[in-house]
Order: sequence, then structure tokens, then C-alpha cells
Amino acid sequence: MRLLHSVYGDPRAAAELVTLLTDRQSAGLDPLPTEPVDLAPGLLRALRAEIRALPDDTRLLLLLAAADQYPVATHAFHRAVTAARLDTRPLETAESAGVAHSGAGGVVFRDAWTRIAAYESGSPADRRDVHRLLARVLHGEGETARRSWHRGAGALGPSGRLSAELRGSADKARRTGQLALARGLLERAAALCPDPPERSRLVTRAASDAWQAGDGDRARRLAADGAADDALAGLFALRAGNATESFDALLGAAAQRARPTRGNDSPEVDETPGDHEVSFDPASHLLARATEAAIYTGDLRRCREAARVAGRLGITAPGTLGGLAAAFEGRYEDARDLLQAAAGRCGPGGDPSLLVHAGIAALMLGDHTRAATATLRAVASAHARGTTALVPQAMEFRAYADFWTGRPRAGQTAATDALHQAYATGQDNGACHLQAALAMFAAITGDADVWRERAAAARSYALARGLGLPAALAQWALAFLDLTHGRFAGAAARLRALAGFGPGHGHRAIRHLATPHYVEAAVRTDDTRIARGAHADYHRWATVVRSPDDLALSARCRALLAPGEEAVEHYRTALDLHAHGTRDFERARTELLFGSALRRLRHRTEARDRLHSALEAFEHFGAPHCAGQARAELRALGAPAAPTHAVEPTARLTAQQLLVARMVAEGATNREIAARLALSPRTIDHHLRGVFTRLGIRSRIELVRLIAESETP
Repeated sequence: MRLLHSVYGDPRAAAELVTLLTDRQSAGLDPLPTEPVDLAPGLLRALRAEIRALPDDTRLLLLLAAADQYPVATHAFHRAVTAARLDTRPLETAESAGVAHSGAGGVVFRDAWTRIAAYESGSPADRRDVHRLLARVLHGEGETARRSWHRGAGALGPSGRLSAELRGSADKARRTGQLALARGLLERAAALCPDPPERSRLVTRAASDAWQAGDGDRARRLAADGAADDALAGLFALRAGNATESFDALLGAAAQRARPTRGNDSPEVDETPGDHEVSFDPASHLLARATEAAIYTGDLRRCREAARVAGRLGITAPGTLGGLAAAFEGRYEDARDLLQAAAGRCGPGGDPSLLVHAGIAALMLGDHTRAATATLRAVASAHARGTTALVPQAMEFRAYADFWTGRPRAGQTAATDALHQAYATGQDNGACHLQAALAMFAAITGDADVWRERAAAARSYALARGLGLPAALAQWALAFLDLTHGRFAGAAARLRALAGFGPGHGHRAIRHLATPHYVEAAVRTDDTRIARGAHADYHRWATVVRSPDDLALSARCRALLAPGEEAVEHYRTALDLHAHGTRDFERARTELLFGSALRRLRHRTEARDRLHSALEAFEHFGAPHCAGQARAELRALGAPAAPTHAVEPTARLTAQQLLVARMVAEGATNREIAARLALSPRTIDHHLRGVFTRLGIRSRIELVRLIAESETP
């Protein structure tokens, strides 16, 4: 994904770039090249030759058009042509050659690389001339930043005055959410800056803007050139490195920013990643990032350390940090208050980082409606502010809400899209977390091969980077599939170990969330001593936060642990509480377990009703293994299974099979589908065979017809 993103999605350039990468770049340890000449020199050389074969007047117009579009779009081509009294008829030659053609908004190039070649083929003097021409015509309202860009690009050499102008324009662009433009302006300001220390600061700021705008490789290269400080290094490590190292760097940077300073030594607000507000507090922001690193590691000691540093510096720690630390220490009332305060900061238009934290806090409180709202608002706010790197991060935590509320198909689609974005923007740690979430969805939808591949990929990467959260989530996915397949001893062993693995390998929060599944597995293996202790702790938390769903699941655990008829009232209590909650999938599992208990107690009529209700819900969710459990209970009861409500042939497919089938219908090859879903071609082959078998067809042509028929209104 990163490779395709870096070459503007062009497969020719991607094929060439693959052969040029070092081993470390191929492994994702070093950033990819960012300059066109380093990305695809052969392709660029061929396209330059094609451009140079055109007449001079045609090449001049193409150069002007390219400068107007690359690397900063300014939309001033027609005004520049008019101002210079240029004849546009020579563009007909370019159109005849298939290079470009005239459009309403300017010149439309054949592809991004042809546009780059048109720019690169111009001489330095010609490029400066067209930039100066474009600067002269950019004098409208809101065009100051782009005029500054062209003035800087048309400069002959270093200029402190122009550098300062570009920096000022970058500040304005950043305030309006144009981070990609701000990055370009700062890079040009650094190139023109005659003062080496100031040049280094400008490059570091450009790296910060590049990262937030989703250009991870450029950000890391710029940071290396500008000798990035601990704050930026910690941010990179948080999203694409070792989480423990990230925590240490971010906490140290927070302490540094919080030191009382005066005069010229005072740290500038706009030098800190994530600054978009006049009231922005750098130290508080960095503590929030350190919180995320601590969450990823699952290290209670580091949570406590961050809280102590916040107190020593007189900084109000982020609510998620204090709440998690208090929860891990068993101070549940304190944790509830802190998390509720953090979850309450989820209004529309807020800072996307704070909205992500609000979503995390809401998840901890069991409020999945608020968690979904906060994460979706974080996505919208990130897009509005240009901080697109935050989008996949928000979707990482949205996936938990989709899982609990029984939306595996929608959750899988959203998480797959976020996975592409995470890889494309160089956020491999976030991609790992999303892989683990997709393993969880695959465990629900019965896609065993996808489940194994996702879970294995997530655990392997997570353990190498100290990412306890995705490692634990992947382990939970493995345990959940064991549970739905009746492998109770394996499920219990996996879930019991979640907290005991330690920082970087397990996670106490995941162990807590998985407690109801652990109790179920432990009861089935007659090993309830540890399960009773886990349930007691879970019930204490549920009682403090008063989440209907947590209380319902606690009542279900109590029912599982109770003998005979005593369990019935606990199950009824659980279902009453579920009616006020949002965890529809777990409500269906409660009905399944209740129906099973009623069958064993010979309450046949109510057992049949409960099992039919569970079966209908599981079929709606697309959870075949859970549906199979309900059918098995109905068979044991001697009752017929409820008929499926599906009428379309495609309803026979799992969520992953349907996704593959739709991509095939769109004309994608197996290898292209594998790249888009971040799976192996072998897995896609397996899915396609399963699609053909389930639909009773033999060819892609038949599949295209069936998909078209099933999705035509």
C-alpha cells in the first residue's frame, strides 16, 4: 500500500521501485524514496524523452500547466496564459501525441508521471520563469500561500525575506487545515533559509506537517534531514516503531516542553505535532501521545509513571491516562469519574486526538454508542483539519464498537479500508491493530483462513514491536473461534493468559473485556476457581460504571457459574439488562446459553423460543459458527431449526467471500484483490473456490452475472 501510494498508484512505477529498494526499505524499516527521480528513474527518463520530442511552444505550455499543478496545485493556468498572451493552439500537438489535452480547468495530463515529466523536462531557468508568471497572477483572496510558493520556487538563491514569507504562509495554511500545502511551503522556506539552525527547525516542522497529512515516508526523511527532536521521533515510533521507545521519548519531550522558559528560548506552539489551536498546550498534547503508547504496550508501570510526571509538572493528565491507571490499580470509582470526563469531550468539530481519546474512554465505560459517535467525529474532524493520519487511528477503536454491537460485515469493511490507509500512510502499528480487529471479525463470520492469517500477522508484528494491545486482541480472536468451535480448554487457556503475558505481549484491558468469554470457556472445562475471581472483579467494575451491557454480561457469568434452576433467574436478569444496552451480538449469545440451560432443565418450550431467537440473530449478523451452535441445540431438543431468511444466492457467502466476489465482479485479478485486502494470493484463491462451491458455479463469468442480479434493485 505504501509503495503504491508513493508512486501515485501507477503500477509501472511500482514495478520499477520494487527493484530499487534496499532490504531495510522492503522490510518497512526505512522510509521509501520521496523524490520522483528516485522512485522511478527509468519511467521518468522515458517520459521526459517523449515530452522533449514535442515542439518548443507545446513544451512551454505543458511546463506552465505542470508548474500550476505540481507539487502544489494553484489553478492559475488560464490566468497565466492570458497575462502572458500565450497561444494555446500548440496544445493540440500534445493531444495528438496522447500526452495531455485541454480541459475546462486547465490542462489534463495523461497521468501523474507524465505531468511530473513535463515539469522535470524544463530547464531551471524556464521553471523559474513560469513560477514567477504564476505568482504574478495569484492575487485573489485566499491565494497568498500559493503566491508565496511560486515566489519561492522562482527564486535564484537563498533569501531570508522569502523564507520568512513562506513560513508565515505555512502558518496560515496550517490553521486552515491545509497541511500538505504547509509542508510544501516549509520545505521551500528551508531551501531558501540562509541560517542553518533555522533551516533545521523548518525542516522538522515540515516533517510534522507531512506526517499528519498522511505522507509518512516524506515525514521520516525530512525528520532525518532536520535532526528531529524527541517529540517527533516519539510520534513516529508510536505509529510505526517500538511502543516502549515511543513512550520514553514522548514522556521526556513532555517534561521538556513543560519547563518554565522565557524569551527566545520559549518553545513555540507551532513546532509541536498536532498544533491547530491558539490555546494548544504542547506538554499536555505529548502526554496524550504518551498515553497512547502506554495503551499500546499494556504496561501499567508506564501508565503510573506518566501520571506521576503529569502531577510533578502541574499538568492535568488526559482523562484516559488517569482513568486507565486507576482502573488497572483497581480504583474503579476514580477511574469511572476520569473516563466519564474524557468520554464527555466528544462534541462535533473538536480536536480529533481528543475525540479519539473520548472514544477510548467510552469503550472502557461500555458506552459503545458514544464510542462510535466519538470515533466517527474524530474521522470527520481529521479530514476537515487535514490531519488524515488520524483517520485510521480513530477507526482502530471504532472496530471494537462494531464488534460488540453485532456489525461484523460493516465493521470488516470499515476496518479493511482503514487498514489500507494505515499502510499507505506508514502507520504499521495501527495496521497491526486493525489486522487483529479483522481477525476478530473473521472469527465471528467464520472465515477461518482469513482469521488465521490476520491473527498470525498481527501477533508476529505486535510481539516484535512491544504492542501488547493488538497482540492481546489477536489472542482473543483465536480464543473466540476456539469457543465457537467447542474447543473450550484451548479458549480458556488463551484467555486466562491474556493479562499474564506482561507488557508488550498481553493487555489487562483486553483480558477484562474478554472475561465473559473466559467464564463461559472455564465453566465448560469445570475449572472455575480463577473464573470466579475474574467475574467478581468484572462485576465490581460493571456495578461502578452502571453499564447495562456490562451488568448483563456479569449476570450471564453468574448464571453460568450457578447450579441448576438457580441459573434461570440470572439469565432472565441478563436479558432484561441487555434490552437497555447495545451489545446485540452478546445478547444473542446470552439467549443461546440460556436456551441451552433451559434444554438441560427440560423447559422445552422456552428453550425452543430462546434458541430460535438466537439463531435468527446469528444469521442476521453473519455468524455461521454461532448459528451452528444454536442449530445443534435445537436438534438436541428435537425441534426443527428456523429456516434461513436469505433469498439471494449471495446470502450463502461469508462476509469475506462476498467481498472477494464483488471485487471479482468489478474485474480485479486475484493478485489485485490480495493487495487490496492485505492478504496472500493463496488465501484469495481459497476464497474464490469457496465462492464457486457455495454458489454452484464454475466460472468468473457466472459469478459476475450472479452478483449483478443480486445487487440490482
